[in-house]
Amino acid sequence: MSIASPAITGIDSHAHIFRQDLPMVASRRYSPHYDALVEQYLAHLDRHGLSHGVLIQPSFLGADNGFMVEALRRHPERLRAVAVVDVTVSDAELDELAAAGVVGIRLNLIGKQLQEYTGAAWNALFERLAGRGWQVEIQRGIDDLAQIVPAIVATGVNLVIDHFGLPTGGIDAQNPDHQAFLQLLGDSRVWLKLSAAYRSKTDPLQCAAVLAQVRAAAGGIERFLWGSDWPNTQFEDRTDYAEQFELIEALLPDAAERHQVLVANPARLFGFSNNR
Repeated sequence: MSIASPAITGIDSHAHIFRQDLPMVASRRYSPHYDALVEQYLAHLDRHGLSHGVLIQPSFLGADNGFMVEALRRHPERLRAVAVVDVTVSDAELDELAAAGVVGIRLNLIGKQLQEYTGAAWNALFERLAGRGWQVEIQRGIDDLAQIVPAIVATGVNLVIDHFGLPTGGIDAQNPDHQAFLQLLGDSRVWLKLSAAYRSKTDPLQCAAVLAQVRAAAGGIERFLWGSDWPNTQFEDRTDYAEQFELIEALLPDAAERHQVLVANPARLFGFSNNR
């Protein structure tokens, strides 16, 4: 007998779970010194009146999505996830991930060469994901997002840009690279997460200015999402879940707009419904 999903009151579209004793990739930039468990995450959702969440595979765990998938299987009524996969991932592996509740893959391109993610092999994978209705999520700084996003979107897949596009200190409308980023947001397949402003050293005032710029560029807020970025890795001593939730409430004081970003948009993109 299937478990009924709770009514959608809010969706946190970006959080990570892990244990510090899990195998980690040798090339990682960060190693956690604590555990971030799904039960802790669900407690944060409950405390803030949120019904659902999206788990994002941490880059330091690489393509071993097992810990995240196990959490999905325990809480299928509340969670979806975005996995990390190798370019050679098989259809059978994708089927298994999909059955658990995975709806996309993440490319953390911080410190990576962009050309490593172009070409026939990656395009073939993106086309396979498009056929499944999956998304590709990208973490990369604002200055060169326009070098890679159009080619990925051209394969037919939805694409999500993490963390406001990481516009350090804000978006400079006179900077050609920033102009190119804003132009990306006009594409109906490009989505943006209003998350982790602290990762681009953007204070609340700058954040409000960035939101106004991206809203104008996207023609509205219909493809914007919110994420807590819990447990705020590497910034644990500078922010927390409550502060991140308060920021989106401050940025979107209108209840209808908050509903758009916290409920309607992510429900559509991540496939949440009351009868999964």
